[in-house]
Amino acid sequence: MTNSIGEIRDADFLFVIGSNTSEAHPIIAMEMKRAVRDGATMVVADPRAIWMTTIADKHLQIAPGSDVWLLNAMAHVIIEEGLVDETFIAEQTENFDAVRESVAKYTPEEAEKITGVPADDIRWTARKYATTKKAGIYYTLGITEHSHGTDNVYALANLVLMTGHLGKPSAGMNPLRGQNNVQGANDAGASPIFYPGYQRVDDPAAQAKYEAAWGVELSPEPGMNLNEMMKVVGKQLFGLFVMGEDIVLSEPNCMELEKALNKNEFLVLQDAFLNETARFANVVFPAGVFAEKEGVFTNSERRVQRVRKAVEPPGLARADWEILVDLANACGADWTYASAAEVYDELARHAPNFVGISHERIDTQVVDGPTGLQWPCPTPDHPGTKFLHEAGVLRGKGLFQPVEYRPSMELPDEDYGLLLSTGRTLYHYNCATQTRREPGLATKQPEAFVEIHPRDAKKRGVRDGDLVELSTRRGSVHARAIVSRQVRPGCIWTPLHFAEARANVLTNDAGDPVTGTAEYKVCAAEVKVVEATTDGATRFPGSYYGVGGPGPDGAQPVDAGARAE
Repeated sequence: MTNSIGEIRDADFLFVIGSNTSEAHPIIAMEMKRAVRDGATMVVADPRAIWMTTIADKHLQIAPGSDVWLLNAMAHVIIEEGLVDETFIAEQTENFDAVRESVAKYTPEEAEKITGVPADDIRWTARKYATTKKAGIYYTLGITEHSHGTDNVYALANLVLMTGHLGKPSAGMNPLRGQNNVQGANDAGASPIFYPGYQRVDDPAAQAKYEAAWGVELSPEPGMNLNEMMKVVGKQLFGLFVMGEDIVLSEPNCMELEKALNKNEFLVLQDAFLNETARFANVVFPAGVFAEKEGVFTNSERRVQRVRKAVEPPGLARADWEILVDLANACGADWTYASAAEVYDELARHAPNFVGISHERIDTQVVDGPTGLQWPCPTPDHPGTKFLHEAGVLRGKGLFQPVEYRPSMELPDEDYGLLLSTGRTLYHYNCATQTRREPGLATKQPEAFVEIHPRDAKKRGVRDGDLVELSTRRGSVHARAIVSRQVRPGCIWTPLHFAEARANVLTNDAGDPVTGTAEYKVCAAEVKVVEATTDGATRFPGSYYGVGGPGPDGAQPVDAGARAE
């Protein structure tokens, strides 16, 4: 995230794409609501009518998987109408001519045919974004969870670079992280291609540094990403250590993964609760939850914040790092870390962007505002970095990357006539290992559901509240039908949280060629009635869509003052 969360309220233009912000990132959504209340323009590009579209100036209801067409068409307009920042491009970027040439054929009129977004709306959005000084882009998994997710991100970066919306407040390109410490995990080197601090494993200098620091010999070869690993379980991989993740629920095409896990020889699960993956575990290490351990979490805005133990972990549960130290030493290591602070000190010592950050420094901060420190923070007296690229693009020059539209790997056909997308809701979190144990949340959202447009429902004889079978080429699950204009005709949507109706039985495990991220957002599907509702009345209140969200019939929020919320 190039900019900070607190800057959102001062933005003049918000382009939210592939993000159901009010449900997946409600705190950040509050900042967006403040900005809109104070006069900012908001455009939401999303296949669904979500809560954020009720306060947006425009909703670009894009066909799933057609993001490159939309973004390239916006770039086409900005270039064609001379709205680029020529000075920024000349001084701070390279390879612009390649993008200029590649987007020439992506006219808004042609884009309308593919995306379903009116050409006039594409032009209006492009002009507004290019000509507004404080304009920021905000995106999440709706952009990245595609077989062409990296292309989507490149296309967004091209828009940022050609308009010069970088290195200044309330602007930039801002991926909103999906879990509370996924940024911190990446920072610490939980990646097959990076050491801590984003130092590549195939960089000889980085390799030499860490070999000296750790006293070991390291391979310069990148490892397998998650998608690659899951496809070779039981074939090339026969031992797995799964920590803080329920892969049987979260991985796409998970029935194939279950078959592979039956061939796996040894699986260790380290988690706070037993989950679906525990069925395949040989050993379970009980881990403490956030309130039972010391450490740091790093949020979306690169802010490293302290986590302090409030209570002792129950029974045999322990902090993750303590378990890992004992496991390493049982394997022959000689690790002598005495605290989480010592672990972080080692990370910071060898990663230039983190040198100035420590538990001690955060603990003794006297600040007026949020605590913690935002990296880059290269020295112990550095205040942290509120937004990136202020003194110039950090890599030297910003690289324009031309991208061409590639269809999603699986599209509707005669056998599976609908397009399925999956995601999260307000009331449950990811695999719901924790949230479905809480009675209040379970009452608000007790079971799986699938949203289907009235036109598609009528064609299939589906009524609101029917129990339906949702199927793809990989399997089928049962869920309650919500007949709703929130989704586009031809599209359906279901959440991923429910173990008894696993959405990832259905999803396609085709991965992005660069990141391996699976195509959770697009696959061909079909719906048929299993058990008709007896009264025809919906069983799902508007609370399914978040506080004040559209109801099942697509109605606007009850709260008419939503814009002023």
